[in-house]
Amino acid sequence: MKSLSILYVEDNQELRDTFLEMLEGDGREVVACSNGEEALATWQARVFDVLVTDISLPGMSGTDLARRILSKDPAKWVVLCSGYEYPYGLASLGPNVRSLPKPFELEQLEALVDEITHGLNQP
Repeated sequence: MKSLSILYVEDNQELRDTFLEMLEGDGREVVACSNGEEALATWQARVFDVLVTDISLPGMSGTDLARRILSKDPAKWVVLCSGYEYPYGLASLGPNVRSLPKPFELEQLEALVDEITHGLNQP
């Protein structure tokens, strides 16, 4: 099984560092960015399995970033993190778009990563 590559976007440095500590581990590579523009450039420079992004970012929002990425690969895995309820149907963005409400517990995050890993390993 190949390692899971995750691009994580969060403008809050403390949250970004905490998330990296939570997610890094065997079989996972996590690259972090502080804004949507940086994340889009990073995404275009290499291939990631999943985008995990805060919705409220300075400049390009996490939702706009997700739409840009999904316009090129509609089946890509995306996790939208937000401190509020996502107001629109996630299914309208793509079949593999999930939400993760903030604050979240490590168990919630791990369950979502397990779901994505399982989905990526299906034929």
